[in-house]
Amino acid sequence: MKLTGLQIAAAITLSGLTREALAKEASVGRNTIDRIINETAACREDTIRKITDILEVRGIEFLPGEGVRRKPLDIEIFEGPERFDEFYDFLYQHLLSAGGDVCLYAVDENLFAKYRGDPELHRHRMKELVDSGKVTCRILAAKSRFKSEYAQFKRLPQNLPSLSSFYVFGNCFALISFLHEPAPYIVLHKSGPFAEAYKQTFNLLWEATENP
Repeated sequence: MKLTGLQIAAAITLSGLTREALAKEASVGRNTIDRIINETAACREDTIRKITDILEVRGIEFLPGEGVRRKPLDIEIFEGPERFDEFYDFLYQHLLSAGGDVCLYAVDENLFAKYRGDPELHRHRMKELVDSGKVTCRILAAKSRFKSEYAQFKRLPQNLPSLSSFYVFGNCFALISFLHEPAPYIVLHKSGPFAEAYKQTFNLLWEATENP
């Protein structure tokens, strides 16, 4: 969906950000934000994508017909491979802004790489965040060929029932199914109590699991 300058201006207002704050977070100049809003010059697609990702993390939804609104619920659905990449963009922007601990429980960690459009992009971005000291990452997985320069890893027993995988990061909890069609299917809860409950569960499993 192609966005207009008026949509982005309205989204900035709804998000509570100033243009200066948005420019700083997106690592662009204030004049770039002005050009996008005023549509006075063409801007790179990746710059516009970065800006819209930041706004969407703050609860803004862009609608067809130049519409903008706050997302009505603290729940968002991501369905299919294309939306899987959008979920990882949300994850990255959230961590870039807030930092914190990332916990991934994965029955089959290989499926994540299978459905991501660019697995190397995710690994590169996560390594940058971890190296910066803003983020830590832990993974519990039953099936995996996992090798990582950024995450701590423990292997779960192979005979676990086929439960859904989940992510916990910040105040967000994401339940992920690869059995749904089209896969994957993600229910993202932007709810602190949900996230805290699942993080405590993850921590108990982490302590009870031996190193591989």
